Amino acid sequence: MLAHVLGLTRLRLYLEFDRPLGAEELARFRALFKRRLSHEPLQYILGETEFMGLPIEVDRHVLIPRPETEVLVEHAVSILTRGGGKVAGTVLDIGTGSGNIAVAVAHLVPSVRILALDVSAEALAVAERNIRKNNIANVALHQMDVLQDPLPAGEYVMILSNPPYVPAEDFWELEEEVRIFEPRVATTDEGDGLKFFHRIFELASCSLRVDGWVLLEIGFGQSGPVREIAGQSGYRDVQIIPDLAGIPRVFCARQQA
Repeated sequence: MLAHVLGLTRLRLYLEFDRPLGAEELARFRALFKRRLSHEPLQYILGETEFMGLPIEVDRHVLIPRPETEVLVEHAVSILTRGGGKVAGTVLDIGTGSGNIAVAVAHLVPSVRILALDVSAEALAVAERNIRKNNIANVALHQMDVLQDPLPAGEYVMILSNPPYVPAEDFWELEEEVRIFEPRVATTDEGDGLKFFHRIFELASCSLRVDGWVLLEIGFGQSGPVREIAGQSGYRDVQIIPDLAGIPRVFCARQQA
């Protein structure tokens, strides 16, 4: 926070450890420190975080991108670039939030187009700023309620999503930083945590290209239920990819030909 207030890198801050603070600098630092004491996440206080090496603006209208979601992006990129080819087609990002997934995939696989959806106009405004911040030209944004509205017409080569998967009964057990400050609509489906998975596979059945892929971030203990939902929809080549903590985190399946 102090480096942010002074406009210095952390290394430069250490090198200037004996630099006195001006009254205005001290006041700004105290204001940020007070916010952190209330458990507000540091990323919201600073207004930015890093995802896949890219700067991503965040505010309280969007979830804070996490390292676990990088596993989703890494696997998506490995599929899209398999064999060294350049995939052409459109990738769908459902519930884009800050746009971190769309921006990262678009940056790493510039041959694809990405359509990023979100129900929140405020979240889409943040995503738009992140598209500009990272000079991304192959992402389009669209506001819609994926639980109610039909998808924009088209055939998609891949569907990606980090949906609200926390069950309503577990929401109050989340740490304060998440429960109080991050958007509830992006955290829980207000049900059993599986509502969006049912809907995504329903939408995929009529919009995903033959042999297209669905990659989803899932919560603890959800790999079995999501596998069952996918199986009922005729998906094959199912893979469950763990995060760095060894927790099953990414569900990956291919459309049945």
